Amino acid sequence: MKKRQLFGTDGIRGTANVHPMTSEVKLEVGRALAHVFRLGPAGDGRRRVLLAKDTRRSGYMLEDALAAGLCSMGVDVLQVGPIPTPGLAFLTADMRADGGAMISASHNPYHDNGVKFFSRDGFKLPDEIEARIEELMYSEELDRWRPTGMDIGRAQRIDDATGRYIVFLKKTFPRDLSLDGLRIAVDCAHGAAYKVAPTVLEELGADVIRVGADPNGENINDGVGALHPDNLAAVVKKYRADLGVALDGDADRVSLIDENGGIVDGDQTLGLCALALHEEGRLRNNKLVGTLMTNVGLELELAKRGIELIRTDVGDRYVVEAMRAEGLPLGGESSGHVVFLDFNTTGDGLLTALQVLGYRQRRKQPLSTLLQVFEPCPQKTRSIRVTEKPPLETLGDVATRIERAEADLEGSGRVLVRYSGTEPVARVMVECQDAARIDPMIQEICKEIDRAIGER
Repeated sequence: MKKRQLFGTDGIRGTANVHPMTSEVKLEVGRALAHVFRLGPAGDGRRRVLLAKDTRRSGYMLEDALAAGLCSMGVDVLQVGPIPTPGLAFLTADMRADGGAMISASHNPYHDNGVKFFSRDGFKLPDEIEARIEELMYSEELDRWRPTGMDIGRAQRIDDATGRYIVFLKKTFPRDLSLDGLRIAVDCAHGAAYKVAPTVLEELGADVIRVGADPNGENINDGVGALHPDNLAAVVKKYRADLGVALDGDADRVSLIDENGGIVDGDQTLGLCALALHEEGRLRNNKLVGTLMTNVGLELELAKRGIELIRTDVGDRYVVEAMRAEGLPLGGESSGHVVFLDFNTTGDGLLTALQVLGYRQRRKQPLSTLLQVFEPCPQKTRSIRVTEKPPLETLGDVATRIERAEADLEGSGRVLVRYSGTEPVARVMVECQDAARIDPMIQEICKEIDRAIGER
């Protein structure tokens, strides 16, 4: 398969109005995407693609460019406006569209943007389809497809998309339970869930304290949301809330806050969800999926209960691929992406929060008590900005330093060094029972990376 140049682990991402996040590129992406979808299973009628976005100012520019590219190839575009990424995934399948496109840079700052695509079944496009899109963009093949007249596509707004998603989310919460009497602080990161999240929680009966729910095009993820949970932790303590729900810019991940203001690690959330499904007999095959970053403490604790953790490369798309291959209902990442495949096709921060809330209401215990799932193995991760991403094994001093760290651990820990698929950074993770050994190892590896390819 031809190596992808534009696509990372979660679509195309970069600084808005700088290659590849320009209107010109998005026009060509739209044309190539339309061609790929038109070559899929035919069916009757015209092709339709759903187009959604988060709250970044650049979303207007990129939305119109992508829509123009799709329409120019004879595909109709249904624009649903600001809605969480998992909402777009759900709607693509629910409305039986031929595909979906989400304009968002997720947890990145507002000056970045991105786009990721979903197939008709609501799942993200596989690597080979993304490679095919890139191939089409830079070939002459598209020039042979120039519809005219009534064959040109049209774009139109869909006004009830948010309402459809809200109804779907509420149906995932146990019908015999409610959130009556609960005070919940929800941080929407000034992002795509600023309407959906508070509405869902309120309609289920909660008294909601809204944070980060006033987007202005440039405040998305700015000191709020899942990447800045300390902000919501302070709100939870100030207003004596029962718990907090912090989402990121496109609401596909969540960071939970317990009633004491304690910030819940993503692995603890995944572990709690696994135990809840296990108790209810819904954890098929007694397996779930994590990643290479998942804390080994969770793996060991689950094993004691007869539950197997399957590891994949980092990236929720790889988690979902493993879940589908094994027929499993649950998977997730340490970052707070949790996937309930019985409900939706991708990570959904609000859906995850609702499942945890349902378990809390069923057990009638505070979140801090429920979250005593496992004792984490000491683990730290540091990110370092880089100018390029060559294979680590080609960086002699970096590879040597990593090998030396692994040898020093002698099987008592793990070293994982990888490039982010969505940002120009390398991430260095060290996990070791002797916490004092972690920082020096991370510093030495980061020093070699900075020397070789660090941003000056």
